[in-house]
Amino acid sequence: MNSNGFKNTLQILIFLIFNSFLAQGVKENAKGEANIKDKVEIKTDTLKNDSLLKTERIQDVVKTKADIITNNMSQRQTVLEKNASIIYQDMQVDADYILYDWGKNQIFARGKLDKKGKIISGAAFSQGNQKGEYESLTYNLKTKQAIAYNARTEQNEGVIVAQKMKKVGDSIYYLRNGKYTTDEYFMQKKDSMSDYFMLASKIKLIKGKENSRVITGPIQMYIENVPTPLVMPFAILPFSDKRSAGILIPSFGERQDVGFFLNGLGYYQPIGEHFDLKILTDIYTKGSWNIRPEVNYRKNYRYQGSFVAEIGTRITGIQGLPDYSKSSTYRIGWRHSQDTKANPYFNFSANVDIISNKFYNNTLNNNYIFNGSALNTSQNSSISFTKRFLNLPFTINGTASYSQNFATGLVDLRLPQFTVSVNQFYLLKPKTGIRTGLLENINVNTNLAFMNSVSAPQEELFTKAMFDKMNTGLQNTISLGTNSSIFKYFTFSLSASINNVMTTKTVEKKYDPVQDEVKSIQHNNLSGFSTFSTSASLQTILYGMLKFNKNSPVQAIRHMITPSISFNYSPDFSAQSWGYYDSYYDRTGMLVPYSIFEGGMYGSPSSGLNQSIGFNINNSLEMKVKSKKDSTGVEKVKIFENFNISGNYNFAATKNKWSLITMNTQTSLFKNKLNVNMAMSLDPYRIDFAPGATTGVRTDEFGHFSIASFNAQLSMPLSEAIFGEKKEDLSKKYKTKGEIRNEGYYFDEDYYARFAQPWTLNVNAQYSYAKGLSKTPTKSFSVGLDGTLKLTPFWSINGSTYYDVVKGELAYTRLGFTRDQRSFSITFNWVPTGMNKVYDFFIGIKANILKDAVKYKSRSFNDPRSSY
Repeated sequence: MNSNGFKNTLQILIFLIFNSFLAQGVKENAKGEANIKDKVEIKTDTLKNDSLLKTERIQDVVKTKADIITNNMSQRQTVLEKNASIIYQDMQVDADYILYDWGKNQIFARGKLDKKGKIISGAAFSQGNQKGEYESLTYNLKTKQAIAYNARTEQNEGVIVAQKMKKVGDSIYYLRNGKYTTDEYFMQKKDSMSDYFMLASKIKLIKGKENSRVITGPIQMYIENVPTPLVMPFAILPFSDKRSAGILIPSFGERQDVGFFLNGLGYYQPIGEHFDLKILTDIYTKGSWNIRPEVNYRKNYRYQGSFVAEIGTRITGIQGLPDYSKSSTYRIGWRHSQDTKANPYFNFSANVDIISNKFYNNTLNNNYIFNGSALNTSQNSSISFTKRFLNLPFTINGTASYSQNFATGLVDLRLPQFTVSVNQFYLLKPKTGIRTGLLENINVNTNLAFMNSVSAPQEELFTKAMFDKMNTGLQNTISLGTNSSIFKYFTFSLSASINNVMTTKTVEKKYDPVQDEVKSIQHNNLSGFSTFSTSASLQTILYGMLKFNKNSPVQAIRHMITPSISFNYSPDFSAQSWGYYDSYYDRTGMLVPYSIFEGGMYGSPSSGLNQSIGFNINNSLEMKVKSKKDSTGVEKVKIFENFNISGNYNFAATKNKWSLITMNTQTSLFKNKLNVNMAMSLDPYRIDFAPGATTGVRTDEFGHFSIASFNAQLSMPLSEAIFGEKKEDLSKKYKTKGEIRNEGYYFDEDYYARFAQPWTLNVNAQYSYAKGLSKTPTKSFSVGLDGTLKLTPFWSINGSTYYDVVKGELAYTRLGFTRDQRSFSITFNWVPTGMNKVYDFFIGIKANILKDAVKYKSRSFNDPRSSY
């Protein structure tokens, strides 16, 4: 007992001594005012004179506000309750309960409690543009370090909710078991559960002046609180609206030839103000891989563009078996465009795509399959510039072009190609302000062109073999023209043109009886030719109107005809006197003429004397019909926008004086719902075929008019609006509207959901028929469908397909689904036909702060550059 009594007495003495020391912290000066030994500067309403403070001050005034304020001088504490707020510099804490410890320069804040002691609303913390909400928070004013529990911190379009957060400086935070999301409704507290979040056990948050970022350990995506297989070993995510580095989330799926894949996994890194870098990878389970670095650049109101490269290896089959194959692919691309306002006198653009011959056949970037680029049989690249002058009347154009033909393996390279064009000018000045007569209307157009051109296999590029084949040429074209009205209703025109060409190569042809073939031998020598032609034409316009009675639904039919007749002349440049043609003897002993400039970059002189009369008749037909929709009571309906017939008759020709008769038409029917384009060529002469021959010969028998070629294109864009389905204002028809997650729905009295279902369907048909002198015509006929359907406000289906009627098979088919999850979207695409059968699944975040770091883009599969 004595021992216990001694212990209790000792505890009481220690407690009293400790309190006496606390009491010594407050002394009264001569004026009876309190002098607190602390760094805190107390507001003047509690201390009238702070000049006697002996302790170190903090950097600014601490401002407090609350419904209930209690100051404990002995404990050096202030307790703020009910609507409490404390402000220090740019930091502010709002809570239901705040304990301010002066001695430790420490703030403890807690949210509002209910009757059971559970926090029902958190404490709010803000500093600068950074905001947070916590169940409880401890903050040190001097070190600016903090520890918070059940923390919620947000900035711009992102929010992190974590079990525990530790602030170790102005810009560095450590979080435990944090959830990162950009769900707008969750941020605005319209919804207690986010659409998605990314969960990481360890997170480091770095907040900077320019941008902020989130660095995590292993991280997993959850959708509607359900874990997904999308797991990454780490992530770097932005936490501000500034460009930030981060991981690019891939799409995943399966392809028949190369297995399961991750397509587009990579990293994004901004470089300065005008550049950024993306490094993307495509990985397949059967060993194929592809790397795609991409640099984008942009300077506002000046220019923008990108550099892209692809290199990969495609592996199919099992090594050691006959179906095993391994091939490499590459691609180099450059896009550059200049703002039209940047420089009105100079423009530069580039559209470069240099790829391996089998790139599209062996592509590992599935975007080329989805947008149809994998079907390409050729690829074109060009770099061009245009220079204009303020005080000089000419324009300079420069171009470098590169064309690949995957079927032949040949490359056409034009490097460089320059054209200097003089602006059109008139030879004579008008006597009055208006030009009249043939002489005053004489105008001149001229240009000078220079070009290097070569066609060679791709493996010969920039080798001696390629340069040996290169052709260099120079061309000057001068054209004169004039026109004038005669007899009031006719327009008479005269024109003449002169073409001068210099080239470094000519052709010599010889028949080799041993090989039984005609051989072409190129000679490197400077040579040239000049050609000229003249023409005269007469044109007028005729109108015809057929009117009906007032009660007729058709009020009138209007026919406009624009006939023209022309006379054309050009000499026979194949005559021996010009020296442009030579000849050789074929296997039958016949003398075959040919141009020594055949295959040249600027063509070759025409053969045969041309003294022809040409005709052209253009028709336009429309009618006026009654319409209640039009304010005038009538509506114009076009039957034919134009229907053109043309041909010519050459008096100087020794046979087949008539040319092919060509007809073409263009019109839009059913109020522009059906667009029709057709073209046809008729051969007026009979074609004879020798026994066993596949190619015929035109005879002089006129009047047979066989179809030489025919092309037709039909397109019909359909939608619910075309069929008179008016867009209803559902808000007026139904009173009940869906709430959170159902905002796109309205509900009727029986609580059935009502919503709009817009749809589009584009129907395209193409038919071609080509016979010429061939015995067997070539036909092609395909029908294409491309459409979208909004199943619900959040579900949509889209797809396209082409059916080859001649072969009786599907040429290309793609089917896609999209689910709008408010803050992100889920996209599924499937190509079930062709060599590259593939399906692709992609989750894209919509928030602007994640548009770079977490890859999201609205994929337009009609755009051939969507793969870029």
